Amino acid sequence: KQKESKGILFFSKRAKKKNRKKVATIILTRYKMRKKTKNINIMKKQIIIGIMAGVISGFFASGGGMILVPAFVYLLNMGEQKARATSIMAILPMVIVSSIFYMKSDYINWSVALYCAAGGIIGGIIGAKLLKKLPDKILKIIFILFLIYSSVKMIFF
Repeated sequence: KQKESKGILFFSKRAKKKNRKKVATIILTRYKMRKKTKNINIMKKQIIIGIMAGVISGFFASGGGMILVPAFVYLLNMGEQKARATSIMAILPMVIVSSIFYMKSDYINWSVALYCAAGGIIGGIIGAKLLKKLPDKILKIIFILFLIYSSVKMIFF
C-alpha cells in the first residue's frame, strides 16, 4: 500500500503505524549513513590539508597560514574570518612540534625568538581585534598584497 515517488514515501490511509515506523527508521538510517559518509570525506580532506600545511610549515618555516587559509576558504567553503581564526588554532600544534625538532638541532636563536614572540603576542591581540572589524573583502586584499610582497622579496632580494 506504499508508493515511492522521487525518494518520498506516500502512505494510503490504511497503512499501519507499524509500517510507517519501519519506513521512517529506514529513511532515517539511510540519511544518517549518507551524513556520516559525507562527514568522513570532509574529515579526510581536512587531514590532508593539515598534512600539507605541516610539511610546508616544517620544511619552509612558513607557519602554514599561507596554505591553510586558502585551503579552508576554497576547499572547505569557510568564511574568511573563520578561516583565519581556524588556521591560527591549527598552526599551534605544528609550530610546537617543528620547534622541538629545530631546538634539538640547535637551530634556534633564543634571544631573537623571545623578542619576536613578545612582539607577536602584542601583534596577535591587535590582529584578532581587527579581524572582527574588517570585512572579508578587505582581509582578502591585505592577504593577497602580503603574499605578493613576500613573493617579490623572495625572488628579487
